[in-house]
Amino acid sequence: MTDNVNHPKHYTQGGVECIDALAAATINLKGLDAVCTANAIKYLWRWGQKNGVEDLKKARWYIDRLVKENEVVENTNKRPSPISKLKSV
Repeated sequence: MTDNVNHPKHYTQGGVECIDALAAATINLKGLDAVCTANAIKYLWRWGQKNGVEDLKKARWYIDRLVKENEVVENTNKRPSPISKLKSV
């Protein structure tokens, strides 16, 4: 019997659960870097078994956001303020 809450089939590949791979992939990351990296991996992990191209587009969204945030860091040597983003909305 499949346990769709604790061990959904689309999150287990080759005997590895996605949550364990995410923990390893983000162990040295913080904040938005960790969130975007984990979400991109999650969508890439499951795309072939769950939502197809929609999941690939979601992964790309998180990767694009990660690139954008880190370009700011590289160019200014500081992270953008989350408060300033709220003010521009």
